[in-house]
Amino acid sequence: MSRARVARRIAAGAAYGGGSIGLLGAAAVGLVLAEVQLAKRSVGGGTAPLPPRGDGLYGLAFGRSNPLVLGVLGDSTAAGQGVRRAGQTPGALLASGLAAVAERAVEVRNVALPGAQSDDLERQVTGLLADRTRTPDVCVIMIGANDVTHRMPPTQSVRHLAAAVRRLRTAGAEVVVGTCPDLGTIEPVYQPLRFLARRVSRQLAAAQTIVVVEQGGRTVSLGDLLGPEFAANPREMFGADNYHPSAEGYATAAMAMLPTLCAVLGVWPESDRLEADRHEDMLPVAKAAATAAKEAGTEVTAARAPWALLKHRRRRRLPTPAPTPEPSPAPEARRG
Repeated sequence: MSRARVARRIAAGAAYGGGSIGLLGAAAVGLVLAEVQLAKRSVGGGTAPLPPRGDGLYGLAFGRSNPLVLGVLGDSTAAGQGVRRAGQTPGALLASGLAAVAERAVEVRNVALPGAQSDDLERQVTGLLADRTRTPDVCVIMIGANDVTHRMPPTQSVRHLAAAVRRLRTAGAEVVVGTCPDLGTIEPVYQPLRFLARRVSRQLAAAQTIVVVEQGGRTVSLGDLLGPEFAANPREMFGADNYHPSAEGYATAAMAMLPTLCAVLGVWPESDRLEADRHEDMLPVAKAAATAAKEAGTEVTAARAPWALLKHRRRRRLPTPAPTPEPSPAPEARRG
């Protein structure tokens, strides 16, 4: 069965309350889980420091009044686990880049939690929307890896994600989702489990894309954490635990997500017009989702139903973040 058909079946199962559609057999997923957990412990003691809080105001050169509000939700990758400075977290990197493009200050509100699975998104969305004085202008969600390693049924996983995107869109926020990363890139995971980890990750990423686009959001495929740099330089791109990205890895990921973040707010200089020389296309949403899952950094956004736009936006190097962080204690984290 093609990845597009599997992704559509998972998305349909989520929409209609199904919960039994699996990506792989239970035994195979159990092996992947065991291997991934072993990989996380095999280098650097299997630990990473809790992420620094990157909340605060970025782009102060553009003034403090009426900043854009960026919400960040998800798991350890969204929180920035593995780095030690607030300016190295994805939220800070994206806020700094967005401020430079929009020429406007950006306030970051990060509610991501290391170890979180998609069922934690309801709590995160509630916390983010609790401040009724200002709804986020745009939200970034990065989730899915822990769903795979903890064997959450994929239909349940995408149902939680769809509900989160729907709530945020109803509240008036734009939403960009970084889909499930490719767990086959974790170095100590060997074949044939590397192949299985890659397969299950990509199938979940494709299903996530379908439900996000249907709720009015956009997705960016994280794949192998956004680029050949990770395959060529895994020692530099992964952090000390060989599982979470390093500062260079997060910067690479943020550069790939920034164009979509800016485009959804209408501040990116490029339009949504398709460019054939960059292999952009309009495809049925399931096929677009499956195609994006295979190529990191690919954006999928809704067109006229049931079609979606497949975009490969030009990346832009990020400026060095200069935040005014608001001190607050780091949240208790589940390992992940």
